Amino acid sequence: MSLSYKTAGESHGPELVSIVEGIPAGLPLSKRDIDRDLARRQLGHGRGGRMKIEKDQVIISSGVRHGMTLGSPVSFRIVNADWRNWTEVMAAEGDGKDVTAEPVTVPRPGHADLPGIQKYGFRDIRNVLERASARETASRVAVGALARRLLAEFGVQVLSHVVRIGEVEASVSVSPGMAAEDLSAVDESPVRCLDGSAADDMVREIDRARENGESLGGVFEVAAFGLVPGLGSSASGPERLGGRIGGALMSIPAIKGAEIGDGFQLAGKPGSQAHDEIFFDPGRGYYRETNRAGGLEGGMTNGETLLARACMKPIPTLTKPLRSINITSGAEVPAHKERSDICAVPAAAVVGEAMVAIELARAMLEKFGGDSLEDMMASFVAYRERLKVSWPRP
Repeated sequence: MSLSYKTAGESHGPELVSIVEGIPAGLPLSKRDIDRDLARRQLGHGRGGRMKIEKDQVIISSGVRHGMTLGSPVSFRIVNADWRNWTEVMAAEGDGKDVTAEPVTVPRPGHADLPGIQKYGFRDIRNVLERASARETASRVAVGALARRLLAEFGVQVLSHVVRIGEVEASVSVSPGMAAEDLSAVDESPVRCLDGSAADDMVREIDRARENGESLGGVFEVAAFGLVPGLGSSASGPERLGGRIGGALMSIPAIKGAEIGDGFQLAGKPGSQAHDEIFFDPGRGYYRETNRAGGLEGGMTNGETLLARACMKPIPTLTKPLRSINITSGAEVPAHKERSDICAVPAAAVVGEAMVAIELARAMLEKFGGDSLEDMMASFVAYRERLKVSWPRP
């Protein structure tokens, strides 16, 4: 059994839709589980006017009965409150000849606008930007919340925090010995940063960017606590969990880089300082005192906290636009302006949590499988007991 999902919907269309397959029967699930993460995605100093309109809440439309999954596909709907202002512009009906909305003809540098119309042959950029919009990530957060709910049954927690916005970098990172509880209050920060002093500087950095008509990117960190070793595989490239997590993070709009553990820093270190020595204790089994590998070795979890980072570029929509070309007239003009955020790194971190949770849930299902949660749990418990048998004997 494996986990798969699809999302559909445009930024200003009637709704966003998600369909998830592979979730076993018998998993407790409530609307609150999903809505909690949807609300967290809307947090963060520097968000735009759209967040004042949307109050995202999920409608569970299939696959769940009386608070339990049925083993059939689970589907979610998220209504776009802003649709009422776009009913004519984004109408599904019509022959394309009676469109009164002015077409968008000036692409934004750094956005999907120009390559999208080149790919599909459109003359109206709105046909591209509506789906390419990061609004789509609300659907993925809903799927991620379902994955997170499954992981919780096995003691796994996935959390995130912001480590950089613009030029401001936090001094706090997830380190060996930290637990999920150490990140539990991160949503109370206006930028979801664990370093209070850096958080204040980040807020000021965002305010300056707003005054200057700029946008800001940054870096966030995602940590998964409570994983057993052996998820993923070294047998082939596509099965290596590092590649899957890296690809999942890179699939988030505006993400331009991802790393596991110390990542790019390892390239400048000698081997003696790049790897994590292995120790054993009868009470805790095998363990490592450092976590430079970020909880992954050979494409598999090693039992330590899984740690991934992603960098987000500044949002392409600027209030003082860069130069571009009108695709109809060929004239050089300022790029198109669409309502947007100044900084969305705190929100992107929540999306990052969702993507990591999805990949970990997929890996758990691949290893422990089963049509029901009960079957999956039995396989998990048997595996955990086998690991104890493989420990050294005194």
